[in-house]
Amino acid sequence: MGRRGERRAAKFLRRQGCKVLARNYRTPFGEADIVARDGETVVFCEVKARLTESFGTPAEAVGADKRRRYGLIARFFQQRAGRECNVRFDVLEVYKDRVVHLKDAFRLP
Repeated sequence: MGRRGERRAAKFLRRQGCKVLARNYRTPFGEADIVARDGETVVFCEVKARLTESFGTPAEAVGADKRRRYGLIARFFQQRAGRECNVRFDVLEVYKDRVVHLKDAFRLP
């Protein structure tokens, strides 16, 4: 379900006008499911695919440790790019019948 959910999420982002820069972007700090550009903003997306909400919403599964790692991944990306950029952290909840895009789902301190 995970890979299929990521494909659906990437397709969804493209239809929303985003440019997908990378899927499964690996760093020493972990992996971002999707890195995209939305205008001048680089968006780091966590994709959570679920059949039901029996155990809570997919976004609820993105805990403090995952958010912290995404911050490190974003810094690594900027260092590799050699420049600072606007950054946003989104969560895409992928269900059997829809994709829910939570823009700016979390911020870092």
